[in-house]
Amino acid sequence: MKLLRRKKGPSLDSRLAALTEAVELGEGRLPGEAVAAARTVTERAGIRRRLSVEHTVAALAGATGSGKSSLFNVLAGEELSAVGVTRPTTATAQAALWDGEGAGPLLDWLEVPRRHSASSGDLSGLVLLDLPDHDSIRLAHRLEVDRLVELVDLLVWVLDPQKYADAAVHERYLRPLAGHQDVMVVVLNQIDRLPEAAVARCLGDLRRLLDEDGLTGVPIVGVSARTGAGLAELRVLLANRVSERRSWSARLAADVITAADHLAAASADGAVELVRVTDGMGAGRSELVRVDGQGAGRVELVRVAEGQGAGRLDRPLTAALSKAAGVPLVVAAVRKGHRHRAVIATGWPVTRWVRRFRPDPLRRLRIGVAAEREPVGHTSLPAASAVQRAQVETAIRDVGEAAATDLPQAWGAAVRRAARSREAELPDAVDRAVGRTSLRETRRPRWWRAVNVLQWLLFATMVAGAGWLGVLLGMDYLRLPQPPLPTAGELPWPTVLLAGGALAGVLVALLARLAAWLGGRRRARRAAKALHEAIGQVGQEYVLGPVDEELTRYDRFAEVIGIARA
Repeated sequence: MKLLRRKKGPSLDSRLAALTEAVELGEGRLPGEAVAAARTVTERAGIRRRLSVEHTVAALAGATGSGKSSLFNVLAGEELSAVGVTRPTTATAQAALWDGEGAGPLLDWLEVPRRHSASSGDLSGLVLLDLPDHDSIRLAHRLEVDRLVELVDLLVWVLDPQKYADAAVHERYLRPLAGHQDVMVVVLNQIDRLPEAAVARCLGDLRRLLDEDGLTGVPIVGVSARTGAGLAELRVLLANRVSERRSWSARLAADVITAADHLAAASADGAVELVRVTDGMGAGRSELVRVDGQGAGRVELVRVAEGQGAGRLDRPLTAALSKAAGVPLVVAAVRKGHRHRAVIATGWPVTRWVRRFRPDPLRRLRIGVAAEREPVGHTSLPAASAVQRAQVETAIRDVGEAAATDLPQAWGAAVRRAARSREAELPDAVDRAVGRTSLRETRRPRWWRAVNVLQWLLFATMVAGAGWLGVLLGMDYLRLPQPPLPTAGELPWPTVLLAGGALAGVLVALLARLAAWLGGRRRARRAAKALHEAIGQVGQEYVLGPVDEELTRYDRFAEVIGIARA
């Protein structure tokens, strides 16, 4: 016969590390109560692992009159706990220790001051607690039970034939602890009060109730503290659990899984509840299922593909930011500014000075005013209009909504908040990007310098021709003898220099203006492309980046929750 082995899950260390990371990732995103409860589990687990792992702390818990104290005394082999008719009898928890050396710090942590040595039976390493009644009329007793139920390694629920179906124990303790069935034992005490046939019926009915609670694998032992019936079986069961030295780790693993389940439930949409699912061979597992009026389905945290939702909206976001930043105005200024500066740098020296009286389009916007290297302060672009601001807000909201698609409500809200988290910083960031990017389009081309040198040479030629002619006119006015006058063909050289220099200067200026007009168009196209890229990077850093970080955070949360719940 082939043995079927259950697949081994993650180690306790892996589960604890995963839950700890899930708590950190869920901080500020999930309800504080679920996060705080999970953090308490991780802290408690860390403390328990540092204390004695050679001892197993088992607690006898039950209702008033169930016979916990009597069973405690029988197992310990002596009268350690008072037994009486007056209720409640047990006021504070007390411990019986079998080979209890080294268990002091553990009991200090449990805050159990009353400790007794026990030697009855081969239960070395067992620390057995007798708890107050969970249904005590005194609130302090119930609180003490609730506190220790969360801390002990092994829970032994002592029920009696009269109240084993009491809703108080099933709804308050057993059902919520369905994930802890590996560290639970149920004892039906006082079976000596029932006829033999009724014992089997009670045990069968109790089995049914436990199965409904999701505790399919929890062992049930029928005992009588008065007659000793079933005590041998209970001792063997306790001895096996103690000898394995694994109850403490199984308890911590169950706590981690339950805390992870609650985090997953807090992260998931809709009403959820923890149920016990069994297979055909009787094995079972706890699962969270959603109950939303459309049927129940298993709650899973779906991992998000990288860049989901946000990437397809980067263009609308960039377009909205570009309009709000005045990119069309900057592009036009780059085109006009290039032509304006080109005329000043390459125009005819006789008339170029007139151009300086016209305002520089780029300087009016405070672009390229710091030695054309770095912008000084902010640009002087007009503020975005109300319509443009609304378009930006809409684009940011659309990014958040698209990225939050299919995410649980809590994480979707976190993604939408992330999209708006740096909205106030956008105007300054976009303004700086516009200034830096436009600045690169204000640099003077090298050919301007060459043309400028040529213009001044032509101007010097014209001045030389005019001066030569002036000298000749002066000599003629003074009736001085005229020197020989060289000619170029029929024209004298002074006239050629004067007219040629002027005509050539004007022609070079016209050609340079045509080149500047074409260059302005080219620079405007480059500026538009560069500005959109720069503003797109701002959108990536200030809007899409935080969204992607939040999606990555959720993706990691789903991954570690899966490890903790495996």
